[in-house]
Amino acid sequence: MDPYATIAKPRLPYRYEFHPYQTDQIQACMETHGFAVVKQLISSRLVDDLKHDVWQAVENSSDLPVGQSGYHLSFVETSPACCELLESTPFMTVQKAVLGSDQLLVNRSAAIIRTPGATTHSWHTDWHGFSNDKPKNCDDLLNRGNWPAGSWFYLTGCSPAHGGLAVIADSHTENWRGPAGFELMADRRSFYPRDREPSPYDGFDVPGMVPLFTDPGDQILFAARTYHAAFPNQSQRTRLSCAIVFRPRCYQIDAPWPLPESSQAFCKTLPRPLKPYFAGYTGIDPHWSG
Repeated sequence: MDPYATIAKPRLPYRYEFHPYQTDQIQACMETHGFAVVKQLISSRLVDDLKHDVWQAVENSSDLPVGQSGYHLSFVETSPACCELLESTPFMTVQKAVLGSDQLLVNRSAAIIRTPGATTHSWHTDWHGFSNDKPKNCDDLLNRGNWPAGSWFYLTGCSPAHGGLAVIADSHTENWRGPAGFELMADRRSFYPRDREPSPYDGFDVPGMVPLFTDPGDQILFAARTYHAAFPNQSQRTRLSCAIVFRPRCYQIDAPWPLPESSQAFCKTLPRPLKPYFAGYTGIDPHWSG
């Protein structure tokens, strides 16, 4: 039997699942515990449209071997449904509440396909602000702010057996020292058991772990520093997910790479109401190295 299929939804001493209109509670949970789930933020029709766009965006998606994952790192540029999120009042109201600003721009976006058998994504934080060194790659530059790093829709649902997400509650604080019994890696991006050699940990016996169970249409939010991992996809279904991450417009990034041609073409076709969300958009060059 798949050991992850027996993991139950945890009962925590606080709420972390909210309706879209409960923006104050969502924001408070993010600030206190570093994550939140917004239930049924988008319609089933939009979920289906996003699923279609994920399949279209990821290169060779129909030929991905069993046990493999595929990615697209500028999903908003290829997905009409992702752009439609920017015109959704409930969706944007939640994002503005979480970031504490009504002046947002798109920082980055992504789509992921994980086929049955895809392996664990080890524990890590997306935050790259532990060092003041010059950025060495695009993640180093785009993930240094304190805006939420996680803004995901698990379009086929999220559960441990389906390659779902787990977070460590309260790991988003500046003075977090790692889970009990573990040491942080030298770069603080992951951790490892104290009796082992330093290597990002891929087990799910971590104190404070919260496995997330969500339905299509729910949004998973987590803070910039929150540590998280993905279970292996032990189900017989391919897992589809996508994200669009914002930052406050006042935080401008001077990207050292030229705006990619795909980004230039996309921005030229934007309808006028959406243009402010891309005033300062950098696109992404995954091959850039500082």
